[in-house]
Amino acid sequence: MNENLLYAESHEWILIEGDTGTVGISDHAQAELTDIVFAEPPAVGKILAAGEVAAVVESVKAASDIYSPVSGEVIERNAAVEENPALLNTDPFGAGWIYKIRLSNPAEAAALKDPAAYSAQIGA
Repeated sequence: MNENLLYAESHEWILIEGDTGTVGISDHAQAELTDIVFAEPPAVGKILAAGEVAAVVESVKAASDIYSPVSGEVIERNAAVEENPALLNTDPFGAGWIYKIRLSNPAEAAALKDPAAYSAQIGA
């Protein structure tokens, strides 16, 4: 588990670099979803509040909302995930990122879980 990542209770991860965060779903989340067949990242320019639905993914089992771990403006969406949603399964912490956000309130990151706390949440 990447020690620089923070996790939302709803299984999203964020890597914060300066005032920008890269967001994806955890390995645990992709394993629960199984084969992901569709992904719709948020539109560039969309303003998100922490906890708001940011994206949608669909697997062979179910559709799932992806929540924004922090507030801010979407500055980039991962077109590769739209074209090949399986990246969420095969590389959830790398090529399978979903979107990048410019944080409007960096202090919100303090409410997220570090890797040890997230591991305890999922029983890993």
